[in-house]
Amino acid sequence: MDRVREVAAQRGAPAAQVALAWLLHRPGVTAPIVGATKLSHLEDALAAEELELSEDEMRQLEEPYISHAVSGHR
Repeated sequence: MDRVREVAAQRGAPAAQVALAWLLHRPGVTAPIVGATKLSHLEDALAAEELELSEDEMRQLEEPYISHAVSGHR
């Protein structure tokens, strides 16, 4: 979340928009499920679809991630 907030602050955009924009840029994600309980949630989701993240921003968001083996699968 720290990286999402950093990119959002650099962009002047809400963190929710940056997080959803990142998700929409991921291969294999075609339709994220957005649980909107307020109009502002829906507005962020719609705005995220138009938010283009740069390659540097994508790297900044993904850099802290450490992949792990999936448990229970061979």
